[in-house]
Amino acid sequence: MSLLINLLWVYLYAVIAWIILSWIRVSPDHPVARVSVFLDRIIYPVLLPLRRVIPPLRLGGGLLDLSPIVLILAIQILIRILS
Repeated sequence: MSLLINLLWVYLYAVIAWIILSWIRVSPDHPVARVSVFLDRIIYPVLLPLRRVIPPLRLGGGLLDLSPIVLILAIQILIRILS
């Protein structure tokens, strides 16, 4: 059970890193770009169903995607349930 909890913590930190990296422009040949691609591959399959259910909020001229926040909360709830 603790292995699953530890994996959930690692995934939670990966989601947070993915959010931060989404704010930073990185050239494709930079080593951080590989990390970004890896995080995209492990996070998008979980995030896409949430994006279908939760529409982005319109803020002025832009949109605010709430699905990563919901994913973080869901992971934290799972961790608390399993602890």
